[in-house]
Amino acid sequence: MNSFHSPVLIKEVIYYLNCKKEGIYIDCTLGGGGHAESILEKIYPDGLLIGIDQDIEAIEAASRKLKNYLDRVKLVKDNFNNLEKILNNLKIKKVSGIFFDLGVSSHQLAEKERGFSFKEDSYLDMRMDLTQKFNADILVNSYSEKDLIEIFQRYGEERFSKRIAHLIVLKRQNNPITTTKQLADLVIRALPKTKKKSWWRIHPATRIFQAIRIEVNRELEFLEKGLYQAIQVLDDQGRVGVISYHSLEDRIVKNIFKKAEKEGIGQKGYNLKIITKKPIRPSLEEIKGNPKARSAKLRVAEKIISNTINI
Repeated sequence: MNSFHSPVLIKEVIYYLNCKKEGIYIDCTLGGGGHAESILEKIYPDGLLIGIDQDIEAIEAASRKLKNYLDRVKLVKDNFNNLEKILNNLKIKKVSGIFFDLGVSSHQLAEKERGFSFKEDSYLDMRMDLTQKFNADILVNSYSEKDLIEIFQRYGEERFSKRIAHLIVLKRQNNPITTTKQLADLVIRALPKTKKKSWWRIHPATRIFQAIRIEVNRELEFLEKGLYQAIQVLDDQGRVGVISYHSLEDRIVKNIFKKAEKEGIGQKGYNLKIITKKPIRPSLEEIKGNPKARSAKLRVAEKIISNTINI
């Protein structure tokens, strides 16, 4: 059974990427291969798709899903932070389009042993790359109170960061915090009495788990590096599309696109044109059928290589 989510904004992604039959396209966040399959339907058999994911389970799932196209697919287990290196290894200089679908996948959330969710008790892990040594357990039990406060505020925008961090440090002095339930329960206990209710619109641990996940996987740092590399390797009129799911990711994408459009990027003659002046949002119909889509925002930009040489 494929536990990877249905691809979000799939029609919009295909439309805005403007796929060309003989083009080379990169799916930087392959997941279960849903977006990649739709891209391949447009470019097969003349085009080439490069699928990148740091999660070996995603690579294996996508390989099964794309079995009818594997002669025009190259699957790479790596992080898109290494995009230029990946293309160098493949001896590819320029590509026609690049796509990112950010955040944690439904598969990673559903596999309780991965430790991304507090809905079921499991080991605190949260690694997207299972070969990585650093995980959520190490973070929660070794970061100083000051560092915990910083990541909870920066990556979780959590208003009770100080209370939560203080209780974590206090409790781990006796026994390490090693499970998702232990951590989620501590977050609730740290709340002021006025906030301790039997229901919440958003579970109090949601922002804390998000913050820890982002720190463990260096998500925002890698997004910034990967997106700059993506713009560099695009060919003339090549497009880059990014789906983000929370404001921290979307802000990075928006700011990089705006800066590149205003100032250019890399060597002279390279400019970026923002195609989506406002982010594309899913329809109510899509959200009803796929609740994960509700917070999705798609931004797309096109690279313009000027023929004018400034002397």
